[in-house]
Amino acid sequence: MAARRTDGLNRALTAGLVLATLLTAAAAAWLGLRLADQREAEQRRQDVLAAARQSALNFTSLDYRHYDRDSATVLDGATGEFKKQFAAQTQQLTQLVAANRSVSEGQVLEAGIVRSDARSARVLVVADSKVTNTAVPQGESRTYRLQLDLVLAHGRWLTSDVEFVG
Repeated sequence: MAARRTDGLNRALTAGLVLATLLTAAAAAWLGLRLADQREAEQRRQDVLAAARQSALNFTSLDYRHYDRDSATVLDGATGEFKKQFAAQTQQLTQLVAANRSVSEGQVLEAGIVRSDARSARVLVVADSKVTNTAVPQGESRTYRLQLDLVLAHGRWLTSDVEFVG
């Protein structure tokens, strides 16, 4: 009879150890997936902010001496309606910038994500720019508050809309 008790106790201990091992493995897997999701979300956040900062910098840094290159850089980071609108105005802007000998040197001060998901984001950016032209040869500082909408296209975050806010 003692042998049966010992067998029953061994089976119960074995079953308990198997259950504890399964629960530990499940908890470790769940925690691992959560950590991977958090890392992915943080990487996406950093990618969105970097793209928005670069887009705002490109948009606020334009020089009449190489406006074709500068506007091409803006267009390279653009998509959708913003790209269409900017491209449509490029010829007129090229003439205006050249006639006024305009140089704008932008600097991004702050950027923050308003909302984002796996395919789109809205970012607010505050940027300063020192602008010189024929009317202001000594230059003047301008501060811009921009709302940028971005979309993930072909593995890159591209600006689909820019609005001046506040």
